Amino acid sequence: MDTRVDEIADRIFRLSTFVPDIGPTGFTFNQFLVDADEPLLFHTGPRQMFPTVSAAIATVMPLERLRWITFGHLEADECGSMNRFLAASPDAQVAHSAMGCMVSINDLAERPPEPMGPDQVYDLGGKRIRNIDTPHVPHGWDAHVLYEETTGTLLCGDLFSQVGDGPALSTGDVLDAAAQAEDIFGATCLTPNTAPTIRGLAELEPRGLAIMHGSSYEGDCAKALMALADDYDRRLDAAR
Repeated sequence: MDTRVDEIADRIFRLSTFVPDIGPTGFTFNQFLVDADEPLLFHTGPRQMFPTVSAAIATVMPLERLRWITFGHLEADECGSMNRFLAASPDAQVAHSAMGCMVSINDLAERPPEPMGPDQVYDLGGKRIRNIDTPHVPHGWDAHVLYEETTGTLLCGDLFSQVGDGPALSTGDVLDAAAQAEDIFGATCLTPNTAPTIRGLAELEPRGLAIMHGSSYEGDCAKALMALADDYDRRLDAAR
């Protein structure tokens, strides 16, 4: 496996590993490095990907500079390498939703994690990260996303997941590809709160979407989020 590095916004780097034997056309596993005075990693990748992901980070900055290790929810591809990064980065601390810390990460992390409060903002020095709790969106009681305020980048995790190995950053329509992946995997929790939560994210009017599986997106992100919410409303209605 090879992890590619692309700067998708100012000092926000996408670390992407393509696995060809997942789904009909392969699947990317993406992490995002926010390079600031206190660097932050969003998603760690699974344990088996630690060597290639950590090597990719080292092309941007020394691994031991890492200060924050974060992820969207408890899942192997989100946080499987958490403790390996803690071992490699002596000043790093895991930061996760307060709910996630309480139910899982307090026990799983080798060092005590930082519980992130709703709408809590972290000044990383040159970058500002806001925590937004999104329980069960796209899945997981502990789910949350991060919004980087200086670039308007929404680190949106599994939302807009796509199969295949597209470009690092797309300006085309991402909804059709996301709908196709949802048809294949059925990964999203369909609840009455799913679409309203996504519409709440649209109100941020982000300028970019950092997507965990597939191409990241630059364009009318609010419109894309509203369309995604409408798609989940249709799916929920069909399931009733």
